[in-house]
Amino acid sequence: MAKIGVLSLQGDFAEHIQALQSQCIAGVEVRLPKDLDTVDALIIPGGESTTISLLMDLYQIAQPLKERVYAGMPVWGTCAGMIILAKKLTDDRPQPLGLLDMVVSRNAFGGQLESFQEDIEVPVLGGNPFPAVFIRAPIILEAGTDVEILARLSDGTTVAARQGNVLATAFHPELTSDPRFHAYFASWIQ
Repeated sequence: MAKIGVLSLQGDFAEHIQALQSQCIAGVEVRLPKDLDTVDALIIPGGESTTISLLMDLYQIAQPLKERVYAGMPVWGTCAGMIILAKKLTDDRPQPLGLLDMVVSRNAFGGQLESFQEDIEVPVLGGNPFPAVFIRAPIILEAGTDVEILARLSDGTTVAARQGNVLATAFHPELTSDPRFHAYFASWIQ
């Protein structure tokens, strides 16, 4: 059985593991570089992007993660995870990994009080609109020509994208009862 790791340094990693397990997908915590060797894919959860980035450097997992992704391992970043995966940010911190050719703006909708949910069309998921939960969410301002835009808000704001084996969502699928994003990501594992 394939195993999906969830970077478990800070943020809502437990919710991702629970979402995976509810779909009979093995979800495991990843904290150290050696943990990456035991998984077939990785989710970088929402949380505080600067803290996650600092802890990735402290635990020396950033470079091994980049190497695994360059070698083809699927990776998915949700909310803060999307910020970590970006090529460039409009802010001066944190230093992103540069794994997805996009420019991201952190906290694009404002603070905690501006959090919201919107049903969005995600054609790759099929079926009904997806109930996207946005909490201090980023947005994708620009995307490279090789980046596939997967979802936009009703006003046209880009909130989900894929480039090869890298997926990013500005929202939190793990905070809904809709399993389709986790199933979509799991389907990438060979």
